[in-house]
Amino acid sequence: MVTNNLTEAQVREQADTLSFPTSVVEYFQGAIGIPHGGFPQPLQQQVVKDLPVFAGRPGAELPPLDLEQAFADLRAKYSGDDIKETDLMSSVMYPKVYDEYKAAIDQFGDVTKLPTRAFIEPMELGEEISVQLEIGKVLGVKLTAIGPINVTKGTREIFFEFNGMPRSVMIADKRAQAGQVTRPKATEEVGSVGAPMPGVVLETRVANGDFVDVGAPMVVLSAMKMETVVAAPVAGKVKEVVAKSGDDVQAGDLLVTID
Repeated sequence: MVTNNLTEAQVREQADTLSFPTSVVEYFQGAIGIPHGGFPQPLQQQVVKDLPVFAGRPGAELPPLDLEQAFADLRAKYSGDDIKETDLMSSVMYPKVYDEYKAAIDQFGDVTKLPTRAFIEPMELGEEISVQLEIGKVLGVKLTAIGPINVTKGTREIFFEFNGMPRSVMIADKRAQAGQVTRPKATEEVGSVGAPMPGVVLETRVANGDFVDVGAPMVVLSAMKMETVVAAPVAGKVKEVVAKSGDDVQAGDLLVTID
């Protein structure tokens, strides 16, 4: 609603054609329970469309889960890692998020010791932070310089001091990479389908020349740890699929055009 400047009334009016995040769709399916008095109609039907809905407690309809086997499978998948029961719970409840978490650990290591602000926001030039690795072991990290952008690769070198010792690391600059790609914007035409929010294209489910009905899934986005299925707002023939898997898109960037 915020990204697309939609009011509550507009959401209700356009619910048939809006692309809601998967978490919102699952909520309206009753995946976390049924609210007192039920869901508002016709909004629920407009959001879930042809998907099934829960009539009672969601857990009562779930298939049984062999936790011991799931634990063994997880340990086999991440052999060499210290897999605990808390990992098992995270994995069975949020499998995709857990896999992303493990991939981030493999790439960046354990970042739990970083101060929250340094984890969320870039450091300022000349800023120094203290990272307590363990009792009596503190690492001082100071950002000393930021190198120029390598336009070809979309990277830049970052210079630090670790406890007074100079270090540098080459990073992928997302802003630089985004600047290398100019994406067309969706127009106000009904068949011009844009990204509802910034995110990464996980997959495209249509191809040029396909015929789609209203509500047919066309593109899956990942944004803020949520998946959003972008559906066809009108029936017609897919003229062009602009987006491809792995693309970083901003709100309003053109994904698909439909004749």
